[in-house]
Amino acid sequence: MSPVRPTVRLVGARLEPEHYRLRDFLTRIAQPHEWIDAGSPEAERLFAELGLVEPELPVVVDGDDVYTAATVETLVGAWRHDDAPARSAYDLVIIGGGPAGLAAAVYAASDGLATIVFERDVPGGQASYTSMIENFFGFPDGIGGAELSRLAGRQAEKFGAEVMVMRGVQGSRINGSDESKFTLVVEGGYEVEAPVVLAATGMDWRRLDVEGVDELLDRGVYYGAGRSEAAQCNGDDVVVIGAGNSAGQAVLNLANSGARVTMLVRGDRLAKSMSHYLVERIEAHPLIDVRLSTQATALHEDGGRLAAVTFADDGGNEETRPAVALFVCIGGTPHTEWCPREHVFTDANGYILTGTDLLDSGKRPDCWSLDRDPLPLETSRAGVFAAGDVRHGSTKRVGAAVGEGAMAVVLAYRRLTELGLAA
Repeated sequence: MSPVRPTVRLVGARLEPEHYRLRDFLTRIAQPHEWIDAGSPEAERLFAELGLVEPELPVVVDGDDVYTAATVETLVGAWRHDDAPARSAYDLVIIGGGPAGLAAAVYAASDGLATIVFERDVPGGQASYTSMIENFFGFPDGIGGAELSRLAGRQAEKFGAEVMVMRGVQGSRINGSDESKFTLVVEGGYEVEAPVVLAATGMDWRRLDVEGVDELLDRGVYYGAGRSEAAQCNGDDVVVIGAGNSAGQAVLNLANSGARVTMLVRGDRLAKSMSHYLVERIEAHPLIDVRLSTQATALHEDGGRLAAVTFADDGGNEETRPAVALFVCIGGTPHTEWCPREHVFTDANGYILTGTDLLDSGKRPDCWSLDRDPLPLETSRAGVFAAGDVRHGSTKRVGAAVGEGAMAVVLAYRRLTELGLAA
C-alpha cells in the first residue's frame, strides 16, 4: 500500500481478459492511470516516443519505467507490494483486507500491537468495486470504495501495520502442544506466528448460472460493478443484474457515463434490498430501464465477445437486447471454504459462527477447551475471531464491517490478557 504514484499510462485492447485484469487492478487500488486503446494514433505516438516497435501488449508506462507484456504480477513486483513479512511473529494476524480487516489493522496498530494483514487480492474486498459509497459516516459527498480502502491501508501503515497484497494464507498449524499460538502458512513460502488471528475473508461473487458465462468472462461479462469499464461504455448498450446497493451504484455510474443500461431485477421492486436514495435516482434516470421480476436466460457472442443478452420475466415474456457488457452484481457467498480444515464452525450457508451463536442451549461446543464462553466475534477456535461480511449475523454494510473490525481489536486484547501477553 505504497503512496499513490503519479498517473501511469496503460496501452491495451479493451476486451482482452489480461488487459482488463490489469486495468481493473489499477482502478481497484485507486492508482491514477490513463487508458489508451491499442492501435489508436495516441498509442502509436507514445510507442514512437519510447522507441517501441510493435511491443507485446499490454504496455504500462510508469514515469521512466516501461513494462511490455505487463501483468498484475509485474506491477506488484515492480512496486514492491510482494516484499516478505518484516517479522516472524506478530500479536495479531488479520486475514483479509476489506473494510473489517483494514479497520482492525488501524486500531490494532495504533494501540501498539504488532499487526500484519494478508489479502489474497487487493485491499477493499467487494467495496473496492464500488464506484461511490454515499452513506458512509463522515463523507457527505461520498467516497469511492477503492479510495476509501487505499486511505485505510495507508492509515494502518502509518501506525506500523504491514499490509500484504496479492498474498493469501494457505493454512495454519498449532505449535506442538501449545494451542495458544498459531503458525500461518503464507503464499510465497513464508510462515508467521501469532496468538490471535482475525478472519475477515469477506465474500466471493455469486456466479451467474447461465450457459456461456465462463467463456465470456472478461470478454464482455464481468463480476462486480465494473467501475473500470464505465468510462469505456459511453453510448453503448449494457446490462446489469442485481438489486443491492452495489448494483444500484453500478447502474448509475454506467448511465452517468453515457451508457444505455438495462437493469434486471429478480424481485418485484427495487426497495426490497436497495437504499431509498439510489432507488429514486435510478427511477428518474432517462438512460436506465429497470426490468422487475426478470432474469437473464441466455448470452449471445460474436467473435468471442458478448453481443446480446436474452432475458425473461415471470410471465415467460422473453426479449433479446444488444449488449457489449454484462455486469453481474448478485451478491456473494462467504469465503469460508477453508473453515472445515481449520475446525472453524459455520452455519448452513457457510457463514462463520461466533460468540453465543456457538452455544447450543447454553452448552459450549465439544471442541471448546476454555473455562469460559466464546467471546463475541470469537470462533470455535479460541483466539481466532471473525468480522465483517463473512460472519454469521453481519449486516453486510461497510460501516458495520468497520465497527466489527474495531470491536475485534478490543476482544483481541482480552485474549492477549488471558494469555498473559498484553502489555
